[in-house]
Amino acid sequence: MMTSHEQEVLIEKLVTYTLQLNGQVFVIKNVPARVNEETGEQFFAPSTVEHLQQIILTGQEPDYFTEVPVYNYAA
Repeated sequence: MMTSHEQEVLIEKLVTYTLQLNGQVFVIKNVPARVNEETGEQFFAPSTVEHLQQIILTGQEPDYFTEVPVYNYAA
């Protein structure tokens, strides 16, 4: 928990956003975000979130495809 004299530092960065939806993995690169320098937590503007949803839900043609290895974690 932050004390009153601590200040959260956010830096404007381009990040990679990933989303798993209906068994598919979507990766969107170069997404503008404010990133907490200490924790790495990412914050997106409402307009950015709307644009991300639009890209994924409208079925926009991706720039390219890549293969991703998938592992099953067995305890």
